[in-house]
Parts: sequence; C-alpha cells; structure tokens
Amino acid sequence: MKLPRMVRIKQHFTGPAVKDIEEEVRHQISLVGLETKITPGMRIAITAGSRGIANIALIIKSFVVNLQLLGAKPFIIPAMGSHGGATAEGQVKVLESLGVTEAYCGAPILSSMEVVQIGETERGVPVYIDRHASEGDGVILIGRVKVHTDFKSPIGIESGIMKMAAIGLGKHKQALALHNYGIQGIRDYMPEVSRVVFNKANILCGVAIVENAHEQTAVIEAIPTGLIEERERELLKLSASLMPKLPIQELDVLHVDRIGKNYSGTGMDTNIIGKMRILGEEEPEFPKIKYVIAGDLSDECQGNALGIGLADITTKRLFDKIDFHKMNENVITSTFLHRAMIPIILDNDLEAMRTALRCSWGVVPEHARVIRIPNTLHIEFMYVSEALLPEIRALDHVEIVGDVNEMQFDINGIFLN
Repeated sequence: MKLPRMVRIKQHFTGPAVKDIEEEVRHQISLVGLETKITPGMRIAITAGSRGIANIALIIKSFVVNLQLLGAKPFIIPAMGSHGGATAEGQVKVLESLGVTEAYCGAPILSSMEVVQIGETERGVPVYIDRHASEGDGVILIGRVKVHTDFKSPIGIESGIMKMAAIGLGKHKQALALHNYGIQGIRDYMPEVSRVVFNKANILCGVAIVENAHEQTAVIEAIPTGLIEERERELLKLSASLMPKLPIQELDVLHVDRIGKNYSGTGMDTNIIGKMRILGEEEPEFPKIKYVIAGDLSDECQGNALGIGLADITTKRLFDKIDFHKMNENVITSTFLHRAMIPIILDNDLEAMRTALRCSWGVVPEHARVIRIPNTLHIEFMYVSEALLPEIRALDHVEIVGDVNEMQFDINGIFLN
C-alpha cells in the first residue's frame, strides 16, 4: 500500500493572553474585595481540578501567597469527582502531575473522598461538599470555563465554576448522584446543585479561567458568588470564540498521537474529533471523520485511558498502558460506557494507518484526506496529507511550514516527529 505523503502546517490563532499571572491574581483579589471578607486565622479552601489548565499551579500558588498576606491559612483540596481512581491518594497524584504540589504552592493539600451533605435541590438531588472544605471558613472555587465535551447547554452553563462547585467540590459521591441521570444530570441538574452550594456553603468567590487557542491563559477573573452564573454564561461565549479547531472538517483519517485526561476530560476533545458516543445523543454534524486512531496514552493521566472508546483504532502500546481500575472507575461514574470500550488493536502506528486507509471505501490510499495531531489540545502544529493542500492554501490563518514527505516511522512502526 502506498501511503499518502504529509506536510507540516501551522495554524495562526488570535486572542488575548495574560502577561503577568501573579499581578493579575493580585488585581482580581482586590476587585472582588476579598480583603474585606478575610480575617487573620481563617482557613480557606482552594479548589484544584484534574484538567491540564495552563498556569494552574502558578495561579493557585498566587492565591495562596495573597491569602497568606491577608493572614489567612489557605489549603488546597482536589476537586475532581472520580478522577485519580476515586481515591484520596490518587487525586493527590493527579495534582502532582499538574505541578500542584505542597512544596510549590506553599500550602497543604488536604485530600479526602469524604463529603458532608449540605442540602438538596428542589428535584430532591442531595448536595454534598468536600469534608475539609466544610470544616474551613471559606472556599475559593477555581475552574476553567469552556465548551463541554458531553453536551450543549440551553442555559449556557457547561464546564466551569458551577461544574466545579457541584461535581468538583462534591467529589465522587456528587458525581455519582448526578451521572445517575445521564446527560440530564450533568446538563440540567448540575447547575441546580451548584446554586445550593452557593447558598449553603461559604463560597468567597469564583475564579474563572479562560484559555486562548494557544493554550495560554486569556482571562483570570474573580467573580462575586452571586454573579457567578450570569458571568459564566458570558465567559462561555468568549471561550467558544477562542477555541481552536481542525482546519479541515471532512477527513478519512485523523491520527491522534496521544490521548489523556490532561488534554481533555474525555481523553480526546469531542468538539475536535466530532464523536460523542453517548447513548441516545446525536453525534455532531462536523467535523466528519471516518476513522480516528489513538496512538498512545499520556504519562500524566497515569493509565486512565477514558476516551479510548472514541477511537476506531488503537495500538498495542496504548493498550498496554491502561490502568483498568482507574479508567473503569471514571467511566462507570460518568455512565458513558462506550468511552472505555476498546477498539481494534494494531501493533503500531503504521499498521493502524494502513488499516484505516484499507477500510476507507473507494479512496485511493495515497490520495486520502488525513490529518495527524499531537493531541486534541495542541493543534497549532499538525501534519496534513497532500490531498488537503489545495484547501489548506486557501485558508488565511494556516501556514505551510514543511516540505511534502513520505510518512516517517521508526523501526517499531511508531511515527517519527
């Protein structure tokens, strides 16, 4: 089989970026008036999620430093539902993989899966928060606002501070309580849970992070608790406008070098690959991709290969890295079982590519429409097949930065950079 030739391209994205993280945190603390809410000796919980958010360790550290200057005693709590194998130790390891450590941030990490119930919604859904957070004197909710990978919200609340208040702060028990209702639970019931948290828990403020298409911090905004829902809707629109996408929306094959929860909560961002695979939910209209190949698993996700079921083909080296306990705990909590189903396993990238091309009916392999990306978070640079060049050249924001060459593999059949 003659494989398509590939060329490296660069997408040029525009958008704001925060130049000085520490100064911006100081500024936001003053804007939201935290100094009037905090007295010396107060124990303040700061939430830390499992996502690979740009500058997250520095952002948390900056809040720690400023709270300490106000005389408070901040501590960090993992806020991540069932991630890290739904264990206190596993969640600390997730934070460590993101650079959020006690030594770097200057505050203790108090990790526990224990929660306390603080109320229930009008529909009767119990509302929980982390035990350590409940025993403190206040909570600062830090979360990235972005388009969700499972649903589109009719009220404009998807992934952000409200989700952190509900599923993050409520840990595994709250995740189970909401995911038991499927999409309805996380789309419709989740905001209701977060409203109870805002009313019942001492939430000092929310901190919204928005990233640009370069995975840089575009916005850090401290929001008074009473304005979180309104402001999050506005920030979601901004995040969606900054979100990157593939330059071509109809493909025969998309090869993703690595999947992992540090790139997306679903291992691969469903908005990038155009596959949701949730029972009863329609797939996105675009992008249209016949076959998605998952080549490898990131080290940061520690064997949690949730998202492998979004691929059509994978490799033996990815399969061999799977920690089934961690992955199964996460996917069973979510109830979206298809996302942990194992696709056909091939020996290596070369065999995976040959198989995808062989099964692309009516397509001459060397003329196939193929894109190869490092992961679904970093899509500034990528490789595209020769057949896509006429369309690529017509795009103002894309630059061809390499020569057309044959696909390059090492002796083990793994793609060379």
